[in-house]
Amino acid sequence: MESGMPLSGGQRALIRESWQRVSGSPVQHGLVLFTRLFDLDPDLLPLFQYNCKQFASPQECLSAPEFLDHVRKVMLVIDAAVSHLENLSCLEEYLCNLGKKHQAVGVKVESFSTVGESLLYMLEKCLGAAFSPEVQEAWSKLYSAVVKAMQRGWETLPEGD
Repeated sequence: MESGMPLSGGQRALIRESWQRVSGSPVQHGLVLFTRLFDLDPDLLPLFQYNCKQFASPQECLSAPEFLDHVRKVMLVIDAAVSHLENLSCLEEYLCNLGKKHQAVGVKVESFSTVGESLLYMLEKCLGAAFSPEVQEAWSKLYSAVVKAMQRGWETLPEGD
């Protein structure tokens, strides 16, 4: 997976250290991420439907068991990326397929920049003073590599499908 500029050893260490502080409470921190996401882009709320049920508010969505399951899955994807920092390319096919799934439910590629902002916000809230500019840059690079792989899922969909 070409990530533009590869992560340095120091950046990988910063990501691992910061993730260790977050990963112990994935749902709690994932809810911070998604609360921020809905604050930044309320138009994303209708994309989250379970059994054809539309949520009337972000709060209703954020407390739904099916949505909490989605939060857990998102945090697992981040965890997988952190676990494979030395070899992100081994996640290429998985992330590409994840991109296809997101496209199929109506997610726009542009929405991933808002998700990235929300991820950085969550990390900043969780890490406090430990969220240095270096930590932010390392996470931004990692997130960018993950999104590039997911975007390839959009690009590889066959025409007419």
